[in-house]
Amino acid sequence: MNASPPAPLAALIQMTSGIDPAANLATIDRALAEAAAQGAAVAFLPEMSLLLDRDRARSGGHIAREADSPWPSALQAMAQKHRIWLHSGSMPLLADDGERRVNRSHVIAADGDIRARYDKIHMFDVSLPSGENWRESATYVGGDALAVVETPLGRMGLSICYDLRFPELYRALADRGAAVIAIPAAFTVSTGEAHWHVLMRARAIETQCHVLAAAQCGTHGDGRQTFGHSLAIDPWGAILADAEGEEAMAGKGYRMALALVDPAAVERARQAIPLERSRAARNIMP
Repeated sequence: MNASPPAPLAALIQMTSGIDPAANLATIDRALAEAAAQGAAVAFLPEMSLLLDRDRARSGGHIAREADSPWPSALQAMAQKHRIWLHSGSMPLLADDGERRVNRSHVIAADGDIRARYDKIHMFDVSLPSGENWRESATYVGGDALAVVETPLGRMGLSICYDLRFPELYRALADRGAAVIAIPAAFTVSTGEAHWHVLMRARAIETQCHVLAAAQCGTHGDGRQTFGHSLAIDPWGAILADAEGEEAMAGKGYRMALALVDPAAVERARQAIPLERSRAARNIMP
């Protein structure tokens, strides 16, 4: 009997992205070189990997429509140079109407081809117990389309950060064949401490998918603080890798967590607890 092929390796790149896109790109290039050297099939960046800046006037000079932005092509060139698939995390771009922005992910193949795009659907409009107030919809417009794409890790569903809190999105991605789900993020410290690990594990358990979540971490150039703890979680809910918090970020400007993504783990979880069969038998949902 032929042996199963080895499980592919995912690299989660935890960053402290700032207000200088050139510096962020340099960090990404170094991280991709390391990920490729480690044998990773796909590297994952956090939300807003290219620019994390809540000052709309200052950031506006860097942000353009995708067709006019240098950022996607820069990442395409890096993926091709390092011969690695790349999930961009996300980047801010102008919407087609040129008014508000979109928070957009790209999945880029090792040959530099963009295989999928996804615009964050749910806007982070909250008032937190910590006193923080965020109104993402004042600047960004939410997307309206799901995205699932074939990758070396398997069929991957796309989401971004605050999407995490809407399980119906992940149910829809699983229904479309996702076996892996990407959730790049820039979680606040207060919400991260309260909810990050438990929500990530819940999304993995309820969809019976691998969850891969590269995160921002530390104190950023615009003054915000993010939680970190980039996670890889298997379909049974076990944590495969955790990049930890700010104390682990010293030195290179990023921290990498590596995890094997075993496609057989999806089948084992779905055979052990046949959620689809149980759901169909009860006929509760369309």
